[in-house]
Amino acid sequence: MVLNQKVFLLTPPFTQLNTPYPATAYLKGFLNTRHIPAFQADMGMEVILALFSKPGMEALFDKVLNSGAKLSANTKRICNLKDDYINTIEPVIAFLQNEHPTLAHLICNGNYLPEASRFDQMADLEWAFGTMGIRDKARHLATLYLEDISDLIVEVVDPHFGFSRYAERLGRSATSFDELHKALTQPDTFIDTIHLKILAEKIKAQKPTLVAISAPFPGNLYSAFKCGQWIKKHHPEIKVCLGGGYANTELRSVSDVRVFDFIDFITLDDGEVPILHLLEFLSGKRPVELLKRTFLLEQGEVVYHNGSIQPDYKQKDVGTPDYSDLLLDKYLSVIEIANPMHRLWSDGRWNKLTLAHGCYWGKCTFCDISLDYIKTYEATTANVLVDRMETIMQQTGQSGFHFVDEAAPPALMREVALEILRRKLTVVWWTNIRFEKSFTRDLCQLLAASGCIAISGGLEVASDRLLKLIDKGVTVEQVARVAAHFTEAGIMVHAYLMYGFPTQSAQETIDALEVVRQLFETGVVQSGFWHQFAMTAHSPVGMNPDKFKVKRVSEITGTFANNDLEHTDPAANHDKFSAGLKKSLFNYMHGICFDFPLQDWFDFKVPQTKVSPDYIELALSNDPERVGKPSAKVIWMGAAASVDVQQRNKKGRSFTTSQIIIINKREEVKIRMDVPEAEWMASWLSRLKPDNASSFTLSDLKKDFEEKSIGDFDSFFQSPEMDELRQVGLLLL
Repeated sequence: MVLNQKVFLLTPPFTQLNTPYPATAYLKGFLNTRHIPAFQADMGMEVILALFSKPGMEALFDKVLNSGAKLSANTKRICNLKDDYINTIEPVIAFLQNEHPTLAHLICNGNYLPEASRFDQMADLEWAFGTMGIRDKARHLATLYLEDISDLIVEVVDPHFGFSRYAERLGRSATSFDELHKALTQPDTFIDTIHLKILAEKIKAQKPTLVAISAPFPGNLYSAFKCGQWIKKHHPEIKVCLGGGYANTELRSVSDVRVFDFIDFITLDDGEVPILHLLEFLSGKRPVELLKRTFLLEQGEVVYHNGSIQPDYKQKDVGTPDYSDLLLDKYLSVIEIANPMHRLWSDGRWNKLTLAHGCYWGKCTFCDISLDYIKTYEATTANVLVDRMETIMQQTGQSGFHFVDEAAPPALMREVALEILRRKLTVVWWTNIRFEKSFTRDLCQLLAASGCIAISGGLEVASDRLLKLIDKGVTVEQVARVAAHFTEAGIMVHAYLMYGFPTQSAQETIDALEVVRQLFETGVVQSGFWHQFAMTAHSPVGMNPDKFKVKRVSEITGTFANNDLEHTDPAANHDKFSAGLKKSLFNYMHGICFDFPLQDWFDFKVPQTKVSPDYIELALSNDPERVGKPSAKVIWMGAAASVDVQQRNKKGRSFTTSQIIIINKREEVKIRMDVPEAEWMASWLSRLKPDNASSFTLSDLKKDFEEKSIGDFDSFFQSPEMDELRQVGLLLL
């Protein structure tokens, strides 16, 4: 079917400074498979580049100095240093774009960057960055410099400004459209002016028939509507569609007709079929009632059409994400805070890709598991995924991947890792997981060998009773052991931590903190972040609050966004724990204050912990032995092996000795074995390499060992010699 349509896919300000949000790249990749022309832009990045330029800074200071506003002492200081900001802005931006790396020396000398209130934390720098290099320290200082400018903008020019959360308050929990509508009817802000000028240039150059806006977060919503407002005013012939994470979670029951003064359509969930049907509808080739998961205005009322019988596309058929058109070499690598995982989020260019659609677990009671993007699980094959990785690497020139799964499936991670190794690719990747017992030491070693550098996973409330109530499917001891497996493999572990889950008592909160303290003290977790439980309309807690002994503050459903729900919990006042939990964690991440009593983190009386001081140590010592199943794949990650056989004489007796010799990257390993066993094992090792076309199981090895009458395989495989071989690269998967 020929469609005379052209799509402009855009992400409105602001998401990330260091890498593009992937939604438009996913849709552009899909539209490529249908031969539909599409162009994409990360408007947030383009606004940042226009603002943080010499002309942008000159315009900003003109705006500030002519505003007539009463300035704070900090803002006066910035204004007094305006020439320094104007003259340094472009070199600093270039440095953060990984150009001119030698500027790091000048930045760290302390006489180059103008400094305002954000630099008050300078005293902590050596502590936080003591083990980091001069370039990282310079990037953190340059980030503080940008944040000082941001403070100026917020105080005088645009109170909604934020690098990744523009006007977030207007979108968060906005059950009514009133406040957002009021903001949209005000004169354009300084940031709006920059944004809309760039938008006008894009529209003029591309001449699209449909502008598809992806709003993943509340902080994108205001700018998304500003885009729609400008297009409706200046190009009423162009249709505007809104989709993305915010719409999928918040706008599932939108009914306020004023919303459609700014946009024409809202689509929900996976965007491929809805956008294709919209294009068919706009081409006159599909009736409106056969659209897919689409809101629009008809005869003055908001109507939801979902009459299409076409199923969503399988993951293998959606195409490879296409990052063309995006300014990939212009993103900024910043270091905002000294949190190892947060650094990955903000530092470096990551190609974002999904291993599987949805969550294979899909049971956690705090999660929006009733929504399609979580409940509909579908995996892709390893071959397809690694094909896409290679295509993206060729297109972007970047070999770093962030797999943005709800929870990456262990079995698929294994196959992807093996495929990466078979193709001898050099990639770096990280993802989100569940702390499954499937993540054995051997699997973690394989993942590390394939390029995995970090994982994040939910420990949540760190209490077995509450983990069961959450239906997390893990225990604290299991989390500790799995975290240890990743850490031993050299993979950084970040723990998502939650407080304030329904029925959580003050005692359980303090006990959870003690568990977290021990996890950091033993070194099996290196990064973490506490967040307070939030009830959502699409989670089991939100749908059945009585079951969890909490009450909604209000049952009234708004006409705009409906997801976050206010609630009361009689178990405890959870808010008061926030500061103490976060302060203690910040110190634990820096490897200090483990000997502080937990009471010291709080300015109110808290219970004594009931957790044994060696709780995590005991959990780690009780890790079950690695006994392989007959069906386990056997993989050899080491180098080629040779057998050294020697005749020795001792006290008049002649005897034969043998050893397997393995020359690895770091060392030469020698393992003594009897001659038949050594020769048999060496003959197998080359066949067990991951790039071998055939794969073998433990059962295959046992059968061959016993057919050759070498001995008892089980005894041999559990011998100290084999333990040593497994330590240097023989994996059971």
